Amino acid sequence: MADNVSLTQQPRVRIAAGVLLLAVVGVAIWYWIAAGRESTDDAQVDAHVTQIAARIGGTILRLPVGDNQQINAGEVLVEIDPRDYQVALEKARAELADAEANALAAQSNVPITSTETTSNVATAHSGVEQAQGGVSGAERELDAARARLTTAQARVREAEANAVKAARDVERLRGLLAKDEVSQQQFDGAVSAAEAQKAAADSARSQIAEAEAGIRVAESKVVQARAGEQQAHAELQTAQTGPQQVAATKARAAAAAAHALQAKAALAQAELNLEYATVKAPVKGIVSRKSVEVGQIVQPGQPLMAIIPLDTIWVTANFKETQLAELRPGQKAVVTVDAYGGRKFTGHVDSIAAATGARFSLLPPENATGNYVKVVQRVPVKIVLDGGQEAEYLLRPGMSVVPTVYTK
Repeated sequence: MADNVSLTQQPRVRIAAGVLLLAVVGVAIWYWIAAGRESTDDAQVDAHVTQIAARIGGTILRLPVGDNQQINAGEVLVEIDPRDYQVALEKARAELADAEANALAAQSNVPITSTETTSNVATAHSGVEQAQGGVSGAERELDAARARLTTAQARVREAEANAVKAARDVERLRGLLAKDEVSQQQFDGAVSAAEAQKAAADSARSQIAEAEAGIRVAESKVVQARAGEQQAHAELQTAQTGPQQVAATKARAAAAAAHALQAKAALAQAELNLEYATVKAPVKGIVSRKSVEVGQIVQPGQPLMAIIPLDTIWVTANFKETQLAELRPGQKAVVTVDAYGGRKFTGHVDSIAAATGARFSLLPPENATGNYVKVVQRVPVKIVLDGGQEAEYLLRPGMSVVPTVYTK
């Protein structure tokens, strides 16, 4: 009976052994297939999203594109009514012309002012020298008048002394004439001499008056000459402010030139504003999220639409941190797209993010609160598709994909 039991168990043992062998072989095959590969289903297609916004305000005049329309770089997207900005441009041009004319006039005044101040200084110096010469001449004339007065006073004293002597002689001869001690002719001669001396004294006195008048005239000339000298010095001081006047003229010229530069900048801004009235596509792509219509009034900075360039797409794969040990930039990758029944596209690892996705979230986890639970984090890995596969025209941002990176 024991033999019968052993015979019935042998097929079961063989079956179990066969199953175990198949399991070992399957595990080996799976390990051989999965070795050197890292894959994740937490991945999606990404692309640049170019937001188009108005740089100026105004009324939408024309809108030649629609949603989901493919456009080329430089193609017109929106036209804003440009009339206000054309008027502003003409005004800026007129203001620039006026500012440049003022700057030219102010600049031309600089050499004129410099020449005038130099000439005025030279003239003022000459005037001071002439005034000083006039003062010296008037003072010399005053000294001569005073000398003449002194001489006249001496002559008066001499003439008066002679007149007194002649009068005494007449009185003495008058007594002698009464005694017939002198002749009448001698007496008459003495009388004539006395009258002559008296006339000479009167003449000398008139010379004193003339000399005093000459002194007064000379003193007046001295006063006038000194006043002229003071005026000449004042004019010299005024002329010597020429450098400050030149500096002020140069400052006005610099201010006018700066105003011209401001007007030129305002003109450039007006030209830019007129140019901004026509919004053009910066890149080739597909128009999405169009939010304006013809006749709508927009404000500066208001979003108008978005453009997605499908020729520069990539895959963002969120690998677990435990899968990063062998991942390196440049490694080959195969991307399986769910939307096209598992169609595969080739590519390569471009870069690995500098931090986990949780770190870049709006509310990153705070692990210092005392209730820390270890969670396997995911790190974004950028995978760039190889060219020539027409993937840029099939894939759309946000599609789910399954990338596989060959690490060996």
